[in-house]
Amino acid sequence: MTPFTLTYTVKREELLREALRSWGISKRTLAAVKYGGGRICVNGQEQTVRHVLEVGDSVSVEFPNEERSAGLIAEEGDLRIIYEDAALLVVDKRAGQNTIPSREHPVGSLANEAAHHFIEKSIPGTIHVVTRLDRDTSGLVCIAKNRHIHHMLSEQQKAKVMERRYEAVAHGRLIDEQLTIIAPIGRKDTSIIEREVRDGGQYAETRVKRLGGNKDFSHLQLELKTGRTHQIRVHLAHIGHPLVGDDLYGGKRTTIARQALHCTELRFIHPVTFEEIQLTSPLRNDMQQLLQTKE
Repeated sequence: MTPFTLTYTVKREELLREALRSWGISKRTLAAVKYGGGRICVNGQEQTVRHVLEVGDSVSVEFPNEERSAGLIAEEGDLRIIYEDAALLVVDKRAGQNTIPSREHPVGSLANEAAHHFIEKSIPGTIHVVTRLDRDTSGLVCIAKNRHIHHMLSEQQKAKVMERRYEAVAHGRLIDEQLTIIAPIGRKDTSIIEREVRDGGQYAETRVKRLGGNKDFSHLQLELKTGRTHQIRVHLAHIGHPLVGDDLYGGKRTTIARQALHCTELRFIHPVTFEEIQLTSPLRNDMQQLLQTKE
């Protein structure tokens, strides 16, 4: 497999080490390149990080091929690819599918199917999930093809540059057309799965916009400003409007067999080209039918 390689043009005189840092290459990634079989070349010649760069030099970083975890079984499946290039993969996850395998579900996950895709396409990396979704939440998931791209996108998440928008159907009519929910989330003492708004929890912020609905339900657009486990589900339940179908947090499953939540949009800066990427996904049929039934 051809290693993943990035090439940079030097803009000012500086040490190679400093230039690599300015290009977002972390110490951990640099160590993997130096000791894991990668190479750093300046104008085609391999150099150490103490090399002094000159304006106009061409620096290429060849990242070592990454091996798939022994616990990640490659499995052919219905992988809905929305966007793909040498650095990343964005797919549309179906409801009822884990993002990554678990002890209870070692196969059938999105990561299992992506691993099969990597093998088929001779992609020299492994699965680095950037944006994870709950099992019953459908929609867009971003996967980095190597640890460096994962690091770059994770930094965008921390800096709130990456934007994620969702659509949901919640019980009851939300009075406000727009609101921001800021409430700390932590694990419930009596459960290893369930979360709740609680003192001492992690800061969590969700922005909510009502798109429609009636006295029985609200069709909502939500934007995550943080990425806590079950954040949308917990926050909506906290304000008295649990997701339709989310029986863990007070929703009813009489009209849909899963929580009515779908990741409709991802927006971020491409970590290689630095272009803005905006990707969308329409609601799945069960949510569309729910809205048609209710409205």
